[in-house]
Amino acid sequence: MKYHPVLLTLFFALNSCTVPTGPMGGSTRDLLGHRPGPAHFRTVIIDAGHGGKDSGAVSPHTRQQEKDLTLDTARRLQSELGGQFRVVMMRSSDTFVDLDERAARASEFGDAILLSIHYNAGPSGMRGPETFFWRVDSHGLAVRAQRALTSVAGSGNSRGLVRRRLRLTRNPTIPCLLVECGYLSNREEARRCADPGYRQRLAAALAQAIRAQAALGDAGTGPLPPPLNAPPSRATDARE
Repeated sequence: MKYHPVLLTLFFALNSCTVPTGPMGGSTRDLLGHRPGPAHFRTVIIDAGHGGKDSGAVSPHTRQQEKDLTLDTARRLQSELGGQFRVVMMRSSDTFVDLDERAARASEFGDAILLSIHYNAGPSGMRGPETFFWRVDSHGLAVRAQRALTSVAGSGNSRGLVRRRLRLTRNPTIPCLLVECGYLSNREEARRCADPGYRQRLAAALAQAIRAQAALGDAGTGPLPPPLNAPPSRATDARE
């Protein structure tokens, strides 16, 4: 089926529109993020994955729960960024926050980015960090975050940088990404992730990536990916 060029132009204009942020002032949110990544943003929203009734992954080697490691890493990142940005914690204790609520809360802010912190699980031979993004305006920060985590953890044999439509990479109306700091199912990596000093190095590296994005925007992170129009991610999607 062929569509009239004027209708196509109108479609993309409507799906790339910006909306005012309200109390944050003159900045705007972009519904789909079909634009370059941000620079000089003032707010960092840190999302510690899982929490409360949702333990996330549990390491068979150290018995540590993902929800505890994500909150600890989020707090360390908050400390690293303190005084340089307005830092908003999605959760500050062992509480459960629904994924849709997390996306909605993040979308209340303008001039902000969202970073969701996780630890991974999979085949015992898999190791290494992974970074997930969807929006075009999240690509540069995702590249920086993956580079930062790799500088601490090594690349391993993980999937690395992945473009995937998830509720925390597609649904917020601000630049957003989800990082997997390591595989708790891998014996060696689980023991490293159990070390507070190691988690501190991960947090410091992520903080440096955020500072670099704020100072430089997308400079040095490679070409932007093509824009993709897709519906919001839902709980009924095949993968979350």
